[in-house]
Parts: sequence; C-alpha cells; structure tokens
Amino acid sequence: MPVRAPEDQTPSLDRTGLALGLGAYLLWGFLPLYFPLLQPAGPVEIIAHRVVWSLLFCLVLLRVTGGWAAFTRALRDRRMLGTLAAAGALVALNWLVFVHGVLTGHTVDTALGYYINPLVTVALAVLALGERLRRAQWVALGIGAAAVVVITIGVGRLPWIALALAATFGLYGLIKNRVGRTVPAVASLAVETTVLGPVAIGYLAWLALDGTAAFGASGAGHAAILVSSGIITAVPLLLFGGAARRLPLSVVGMLQYLAPTLQFLVGVLWFGEEMPLARWVGFGLVWVALVVLTVDGLRTARPFGRRAAVRP
Repeated sequence: MPVRAPEDQTPSLDRTGLALGLGAYLLWGFLPLYFPLLQPAGPVEIIAHRVVWSLLFCLVLLRVTGGWAAFTRALRDRRMLGTLAAAGALVALNWLVFVHGVLTGHTVDTALGYYINPLVTVALAVLALGERLRRAQWVALGIGAAAVVVITIGVGRLPWIALALAATFGLYGLIKNRVGRTVPAVASLAVETTVLGPVAIGYLAWLALDGTAAFGASGAGHAAILVSSGIITAVPLLLFGGAARRLPLSVVGMLQYLAPTLQFLVGVLWFGEEMPLARWVGFGLVWVALVVLTVDGLRTARPFGRRAAVRP
C-alpha cells in the first residue's frame, strides 16, 4: 500500500505562533512613528529607558502571571544566563542601530535591514538547524534576495545600518528559538533586561547628574512617553518570543518581510525619504515573494485542518 508522505510528513503550522508572529511584526512595522516623539532624547538615552521600563513591565507581568519561578530558575542556571545575556546584548545593539536610523532620516535603510534579515534567518535555519524548505519557499527566498540586491544597488553605498540590523536580529532570533523551549517569553525577556539593567540605570544616572537628561526636562507628557517605551518595547518582543518557540525558524524568517514593508512605507510616505526607481522595483519584488509564500502557506494548510479533525 503506498505511503501518503506529503500529508503525513509535513509538519503542522502552529496557528497561535503564526498570530503572535504577525502581531509582533505589525507593531515593529509602525515603530518608526514612535521614536521621533521621544526627542530631544538621543538614541543611547532612549535605549536606556527602553531597557529600564521594559524590565519593570516584565517583572510586573511575572508577578501577575505566576512566572516568577521560571525567571529565577533562568537566573540561577549559569549556562542559560550566559545565553540570555548574549541575546540581551544583541537586541540592545539592534535597538540602538534602529533608533539611530530612524532619528537620522534613514528609515528606508532600516527597512532594508529587515528585508535582509529573513535571508539571514532562513540561512541559519538551513545551516545551523538543518531545516528543509519547500520549493515554493526557496522561490520566495530567491525573489526576496533579488529584491535586496536591487534595493542595495539603489542605495549606492554600503548600507551598514541595514547589515547591522540583519545580523543582530538574525542571531537574536536563533537564540530565542533555542531557549524559548525551556524559558517562557516573559521570563526570557526579563532576564535579558535584568542583565542590561545596571548599565542602563548607570547611564541614566550619569545623564541626570550631568544635567543633560531629557527625562523630566520636557514636561510630564514627554516623561510619560519615555516610560511607555517599556510597553512599546516589551509587547512585540514578547509576541516574537512566543512565535519563535512555536514556529520553525524558516517560517519566522519569512514573516519578517511584513515589518520592513510597513517601515518602508512609513519612511517614504510619512517621512518623505528619497525613493529612486531601484527601491520601487525592489519593493515590488518583495511583494511578489510574499504572494508566493502566502499561496504556498494556504495550500499546505489544508491538509492540517483535515488531520486535526480526526484526532481524538
């Protein structure tokens, strides 16, 4: 009797993980609209506030949700603590480059970075984790690579902002995919920000003593916006952490096209950044890649529904 390999061997796609991933990338896509509100605070001060208020937000969530035990276990595990400390350093560097890009008029460059990032993520999935891609996913990946090449040529210079964002977040995603199976998303982010907390608090204290801190100098409204950076930072990262431990890394990589598309539109339509023809061509190619990926996802999702229906 023939074996029905395609239906039995194709892994089921976690719908909760997919929803979490979409939520994370939608929020990141519109994030460039938030950072100009934080000026006159500079990029480093903004990142310090993001770390401090994200840590407090996560600690409150741990108390409310009963996740304190997982947080303390991770802190006591030296290997896990070291791994999450590396993740924290990567995400802090990623935040810093992203904020710098937005505040210096290079939002389109940040979008380019997150266009490249799925390529880095999928490469890590294949090379480091041994994941296998379907033919349509390879086609989408190839079209996405062509889009990145076209956009890079259109920039006319080494896009260091884009390359730094792609590298740091690709490696961060790999770590979150590995540790997310043993450390819940809130506890993981709490450990990351705990490691970064002393540095952030020390920097903010130095600014206050020096009299150059933006916090409190521009009124209560501006201070409240800086405090809200904890929620703005933590929520999409928590969604991403939940998605990374439920989805194959290759699927996470493909979802990442959504955020740069939105950032690209914000940079062009809202901030009025320069748009040569090459960038428009690259933008169109990215949408073609997304169409290929979406059609493939819908086609492969149908057998999953039939299989789930017959499970006891």
